[in-house]
Amino acid sequence: MKKLLHVIHNPEKDRWQNRNQEAFEELFGAGSGRYPERAKSAFTLRAPEFSGGSGVPFAAYIHPNNPDTGAYGGMSFVLFPIPDGPALLAMVVGTQGLSPDEEVLGRPGHSRKVKAICAWLNKKYGQGKMVAWAKEDPVRTDLDIPNHIKQSFHLYHDAFKRYGKVIYGFFAPQEDQKMTEEALKAFLDLLLEERGQGLLKGSQKDGETIREAYFSHLMAPVNENEVLDLLRKKRFVILQGPPGTGKTRMARNIVERFYDHHGTTVQFHPNTTYENVIGGLAPLQSDEGLGFRFAPQKGFLMKAAEIAAQDPTRSYLLHIDEINRADLSKVLGEALYLLEAQEVRSRQLELPYDFGSPFGNRLTLPQNLHIIGTMNSADRSIAIVDIAVRRRFAFVKMWPQMAVVQKYGCPLMIQAYRELLSLFIEQASDDALELLPGHSYFLESNEEVAAKALQVTLVPLLEEYIAQGYVAGFADSVRAYIQWVNSLR
Repeated sequence: MKKLLHVIHNPEKDRWQNRNQEAFEELFGAGSGRYPERAKSAFTLRAPEFSGGSGVPFAAYIHPNNPDTGAYGGMSFVLFPIPDGPALLAMVVGTQGLSPDEEVLGRPGHSRKVKAICAWLNKKYGQGKMVAWAKEDPVRTDLDIPNHIKQSFHLYHDAFKRYGKVIYGFFAPQEDQKMTEEALKAFLDLLLEERGQGLLKGSQKDGETIREAYFSHLMAPVNENEVLDLLRKKRFVILQGPPGTGKTRMARNIVERFYDHHGTTVQFHPNTTYENVIGGLAPLQSDEGLGFRFAPQKGFLMKAAEIAAQDPTRSYLLHIDEINRADLSKVLGEALYLLEAQEVRSRQLELPYDFGSPFGNRLTLPQNLHIIGTMNSADRSIAIVDIAVRRRFAFVKMWPQMAVVQKYGCPLMIQAYRELLSLFIEQASDDALELLPGHSYFLESNEEVAAKALQVTLVPLLEEYIAQGYVAGFADSVRAYIQWVNSLR
């Protein structure tokens, strides 16, 4: 890619077309190439000489079905040179429309990967500033690049003015050519992948490293230290994600390891009530009257607050499993007022009954009381939707992790997970992506029993997704995956 890098960082007017043609040729074939010679047929290079008129100079890798001149359509990779800096690297929809790449551009996976590449570049090279940007939906060619993004990358004003509505991802190179090289490889590898082409054997390891790097921004791993830091700052945290991602295990580990077992676990369900959580009147055995009487009884939140208040120097963690199985707005009621992590002064809630020491009829939540909830994004029977509730909790998404499957699963499990992951990333809507089964379904290390394990645990879950209409947009692909799993022995 040396010649292409030189073109990007030295976009002189002289021999623009020839220099781009030479750089294009260098990308293919054994030796200095990154892609096989046959992959060259998947593109046409269009790099008109600088005209000196009002046009915007460019060099574009476009679909070969397009005409030799004039407007083109479909997905393309484009360089936009400027006089006083390196050329912009951009993913562009041709001004003629989506065809012949409407299927690629309309697939959620393509947009998802472009956004992941840009997020990875910003995280790795941005140093707190943006060096890349991606549109939410490439097919929305009616939407322009936002003005504040244009202002941040004002050097490319001319390209944005003319092509801002069709640019759906870009990277602005800096002085470091290593940065440009990685961005170039990520965009071109994706372009070749969407055209059904791969990399030469000598480049496959490098390509996989880059792909895994930006994929980590699709499903970023979360560790216990990060969650603990949030608990210390925000006090109230909810771990959310698909089934099998280790949410409950992480919460319990945090109680045991970091709180030294100074905490408790409770589980919500649809019949959980305000009285269960805060407190209320409950029957107690008595020798009087009918043999029982009603008296105030503390709920588990009040009990947790009581334990925490006994030793203000030691944090206490209340773990609420399946927190979205109950309607939090109802079960917390006015006690929602107490969940304010940033409040300097402790808030008080007046209760209808006297619950005895230490609160009486005024409940407060000690600053050393922390709450961690776990929320299964696949269970949509009751969901947390109240904005007031969301504002009071820090939400952390927990995604399935390939690294865990590679560490503990057998080759069949790794293959099964990789194929299901690819299926969801490519075809699932944003809502459906959050249903991707977690890595715990793929941790069988014994090859002989792996197939059966998938058939009795994973397949029923996927069948339920289909029955509930959760994966309606790609149900046939999920059914085909199920058929493959059921054919395994």
